[in-house]
Amino acid sequence: MSNYPLDTIRHSAAHVMAAAVQKLYPDAKFDIGPATENGFYYDFDMEHRLVNEDLKEIEKQMKKLIGRKLPFEHFELPRAEAEKMLKEAGQPYKLERLADIPEGEKIGFYKTGDFVDLCRGPHVANTGDIGAVKLLSIAGSYFRGDEKNKMLQRIYGTAFASEEELKEHIRMQEEAAKRDHRKLGQELDLFSFSENVGPGLVLWHPKGAFIRHTFETFWKEEHYRNGYQLLYTPHIGQSILWETSGHLDFYREGMYSSMQIDEKDYYVKPMNCPFHIEVYQSRLRSYRELPLRWAELGTVYRYEKSGALHGLLRVRGFTQDDSHIICTPEQIEDEIAEVLRFSLYIWKCFGFTEIKPYLSTRPAKAVGEPERWEKAITSLQKAVDKLGLDCEVDEGGGAFYGPKIDLKVKDAIGREWQTATIQFDFNLPERFDMTYIGEDGKKHRPYMVHRALMGSLERFFGILIEQYAGAFPMWLAPEQARLLPVSEKQLDYAKQVELELRRKGFRVETDVRASSLGAKIKDARNARIPYLLVVGEREAEEGAVAARSRREGELGTLSIEQLAEKMRFEVENKIV
Repeated sequence: MSNYPLDTIRHSAAHVMAAAVQKLYPDAKFDIGPATENGFYYDFDMEHRLVNEDLKEIEKQMKKLIGRKLPFEHFELPRAEAEKMLKEAGQPYKLERLADIPEGEKIGFYKTGDFVDLCRGPHVANTGDIGAVKLLSIAGSYFRGDEKNKMLQRIYGTAFASEEELKEHIRMQEEAAKRDHRKLGQELDLFSFSENVGPGLVLWHPKGAFIRHTFETFWKEEHYRNGYQLLYTPHIGQSILWETSGHLDFYREGMYSSMQIDEKDYYVKPMNCPFHIEVYQSRLRSYRELPLRWAELGTVYRYEKSGALHGLLRVRGFTQDDSHIICTPEQIEDEIAEVLRFSLYIWKCFGFTEIKPYLSTRPAKAVGEPERWEKAITSLQKAVDKLGLDCEVDEGGGAFYGPKIDLKVKDAIGREWQTATIQFDFNLPERFDMTYIGEDGKKHRPYMVHRALMGSLERFFGILIEQYAGAFPMWLAPEQARLLPVSEKQLDYAKQVELELRRKGFRVETDVRASSLGAKIKDARNARIPYLLVVGEREAEEGAVAARSRREGELGTLSIEQLAEKMRFEVENKIV
C-alpha cells in the first residue's frame, strides 16, 4: 500500500499511462495529464482512434511499468534547451505549455523509463509506489478547452493507494451509474432535452413537473411560515440595470446577447438580485421595516459552453430558489443564524443528514469597509458555532464583494454536493446606492445577503433523483399507489378504490391492461411506485386490497381506511 498523498499517486499514474501510450503508439503527441478529484486523465493527439478495447492493452502496459519500479527522475533545463528538446521530440502541445511558463521560472522535467514530460511534479519515488490503477473511459477534449482548437483524445483513469480502495471506488462508481439522473429521468419519463429547443434547456414532463410542483409548494409554504415574502420579477431588463449591477462589465461572457426593443438594449436575466433591489428602491425605507426577507423562484439564463453541460446539474436555463435579506448591522447576526438553521431544516426534510459548512473569508482585493467584513465573518462563524457544526475555513477565499458560507451535503452513497449558499454582498448596495432611514433620521447603508437553499430547482431535482435512485418518498412521488386487478372481473372494483383514494387526496392509478398480474407487478416496481395494491376476487368481496409497501414489504390485506391512514402518515411526516 502506497503512503503518498492521493493527488501525487494519481499524477504519477497519469505519467505512467502516457508512457504506456508512447510505447504502444509512438506517433502520439502529448498535452497535459493532471490529477483530478476522482482520478486522472491525459490528453493525446494521434492517428489511431482509441476505442474502449484499447484501454485493456494500455492498462496492461501500465502494470508492467509499475512492476518494474522505474524511478521518477527530475531534471531542469534552460528555456532554449527545453525548446530544442521538445521540438526534436515532435511535441507541439508541450512547446505551447512551455511558453506559458513565465521568464525566470525553473523549467522542470520528469523522466520515467523512456518517457520524458514537462512537469513541475510532485511524484512518487518510483512507479512501484503508485498502488492500484484502473482506466475508465475515453472522451474528446479541445486543446486548452477552446472549441476553435483541435479535438484531442482524453483517457480517464483512477488510482488508489491499495487494491481494496480501488475496488470500493469502482463499486461506488457502479452504484452512481445506476443512480445517474439522466438515465433515470428517461426511464421514469421525468424530463428531456431537445435539439430543436437548444442544449441545456430542460423540458419537464408531467411526472417530473408534478414532483417540481410538490417541492415548490413545500418551499413556498415554508418560506411564508419562516417570515419571508415572495416576489415575481421579469425575465428581461434594460441594459442600464446590468450596467449598474456590473454584470455587463464583469459577467458579459455568461450573458446572452442583447435584444433591441424600442431602440433600447434588453438582456435576459442571468441573476435575480438587481430586480429585488429595484423593488427595494421603489420607495424610501425605514429601519422599522427591516429586516426584509424576499424570496423568488426566478428563472435565469446563463451561457455555458456545450462541453460543460451535464444533464440537470449544469444547464443554461434554470430556476434559482433565490432570496435576499436586507437588514441593519444590528440585525445581521440573528438573520444569519436563522438562515443557516432554515437551510439545514430544508435539506433534512429531503433526507439529507450529513451537512457541512465551508466559510470563505476576505480576499486580498475586496470592496467594502474592513469592519463590515469583520462583522459579516463573525456573524457567519457565530451562526455555525451556535448550531454546533464542524466548519472548514477558506482564508481569503471569499468573493471580492463579501464572505460566504457554502453548505455541502452527502448523499445516500457518500458523495458530497455543494448546495446552499449564504453570501454577503457589499458591492450591490453601493452600486445601487441602497439606503434606509435610521432611528437617528439619517440615511444608512443596509446589509444585503444573497441566499439560495437548493441552488437551482433543476440541479436540486437531479440530486434528488440520484439520492433516491428514482424511488421518491410518498410525499414527492407523482404516483403514490397503483391498483393491480388480477383479472378484468375486478376492474370496476379497482376503479372504485382508485376514486375513493383520489378523493382522500392520494395520487393513484389503475393498471387496466389485460396483462398478467406478474407483468403488472414488475412494471410497477420498475416505476418505483411506493404502494402496490392487488385486488382479486377475495379483496373485491371484502372491500379491501392486498397491499405491498416499497419501504416495508408485504402488508397483507388492508381496508381502504387502514391503507389511507398509513399513506397519510407517510405523507404528513415526509418519511423518506
